[in-house]
Amino acid sequence: MKKHARITLGTLCVLFGVILFILPGSMFVLLFGLFMLSFDVPIARVWLQRCQNMMSKSARRLDSTMLKWKYRRF
Repeated sequence: MKKHARITLGTLCVLFGVILFILPGSMFVLLFGLFMLSFDVPIARVWLQRCQNMMSKSARRLDSTMLKWKYRRF
């Protein structure tokens, strides 16, 4: 019973997260859904890892851009 609830909740969160990703919203709902699905669905684990890598890469890029902008102003 827990497995079915986890898969249902994960699927709903992923679908809602995709809608919020397209519209202005939070990406964390999508990540939570992938996290819930990753316990039972192996491909969800792969997609969760990809999302985490992309978020880390974009955060590093944003940090370097903001540092360049900060030092260029002065």
